[in-house]
Amino acid sequence: MNFEECAAKLLLEEEGIAIPHGKVATTLQQASMVADEIGPCVVKAQVPSGKRGKAGGIRLAKTPQEAAAAAGDILGMQIGGYKVKKLLVEEQKDIERELYLAIINDSETRSPTLLFSTLGGMDIETAAIQDPKQVYRMPINISTGLKTSCIINFLQQSNLGDEKANIADISLKLYSLYRRYDAELLEINPLVLTKTNEIIALDCKFSMDDSAIQRHAELALNGCPEKATKLEADAKALGLKYIELDGSVGILANGAGLTMTTMDVVKFYGGKPANFMEIGGEAYTKGKPALELVLANKKVKSLVINFCGAFARCDVMAEGIIAAWEEIHPTLPIFFSVHGTGDEEARKMLKQRLGISPYDTMDQACEAAVKAAQASERGGEIDRS
Repeated sequence: MNFEECAAKLLLEEEGIAIPHGKVATTLQQASMVADEIGPCVVKAQVPSGKRGKAGGIRLAKTPQEAAAAAGDILGMQIGGYKVKKLLVEEQKDIERELYLAIINDSETRSPTLLFSTLGGMDIETAAIQDPKQVYRMPINISTGLKTSCIINFLQQSNLGDEKANIADISLKLYSLYRRYDAELLEINPLVLTKTNEIIALDCKFSMDDSAIQRHAELALNGCPEKATKLEADAKALGLKYIELDGSVGILANGAGLTMTTMDVVKFYGGKPANFMEIGGEAYTKGKPALELVLANKKVKSLVINFCGAFARCDVMAEGIIAAWEEIHPTLPIFFSVHGTGDEEARKMLKQRLGISPYDTMDQACEAAVKAAQASERGGEIDRS
């Protein structure tokens, strides 16, 4: 779950990290009133999306009249697929230097990682391309956590001078929030040093692990659930776990772990998954709607079905898919991998009713599906061998 800047900054303030004085406004009149109270201000669109400035969603205003005009321009805009319905109007700051500070979930190190850069104010991806040596990374041992001495030593390479201790203190506070609220990302960009020697978070991104929403039900009320596509909404209504992706290889497997493994294998062979669709638990009884959802994505050019029988038998799961296939009559190539309890019966059913022989391994099925999708995209013939 992502949070808008105004909600994320409240967490920073709660932890003692300084933020600019500001208020939320939903109308031109409110924006004008806030500007009249705080003076020269920044009017910011509040949506859980990046690149607001590039989209025209952040404007400077010197007077209440300019703030109202900026609000009129920004309210109703579409940014990152979200319609702007509210604004954050906050005081301007005299910036001396912009920094970047974040704690992220790092898949490479399998740990939280502290990120710091002196190239604040930029997208971190752009900053890394512009000057990779200026983006510093420190994996965090979750058993021992962060220590001030370790952070200061980490910051030695950044030429921060006397500010290292202050940045270390803010890093500790950020990590405390990260742990407390099960964050996937906590990012301050920019963290600014002002001409009056303040250190202030001018922006903040906060993303919370969806599985922790129930633990933080009150906080989640201020969050913005990711917008579901039509297919994802249809799947939710059916009680199915489906996520629409950008690839061309459809995937249907039993169990979340096996589904993700199948996706990884597809990517290993150079393909891109078109979806996450798992029919574990009782969902294997919903073979037809599950198959229809996967095939409704027009980007799908081939399909991998991967069953591993354990609690649910392969032949029972295959029966649901076969019955659906016979009713729907799709024409795209399909590649099965079937192993575990009931696999011999499932193989016989697939051969007799669909004329399909499952592959010996999951790798073989995924590789064949990738080749089929690539051939379809090129307009060539599909090798089904």
